[in-house]
Amino acid sequence: MIRLSRAKVGKTYRVVRVEGAGLVKRRILDLGLLPGLEIKVVRKAPLGDPIEIIAKGNPISIRKAEAEKIILEEVKG
Repeated sequence: MIRLSRAKVGKTYRVVRVEGAGLVKRRILDLGLLPGLEIKVVRKAPLGDPIEIIAKGNPISIRKAEAEKIILEEVKG
């Protein structure tokens, strides 16, 4: 398991869970980043903030602080 903030560019992952509470968790879930969703990390800004991912064919930019709350597992194959 790995946090989105530490995920490698070009790899595909599956969302395992979203940690935290309140508005941060709500924003992540409102973006559609629900457990079971497969995402691909497209790029990271030079300092790692923001992180761009593709989810359901749509590009999404996530702040590093939010990415820390998203737990992933790598999809093999």
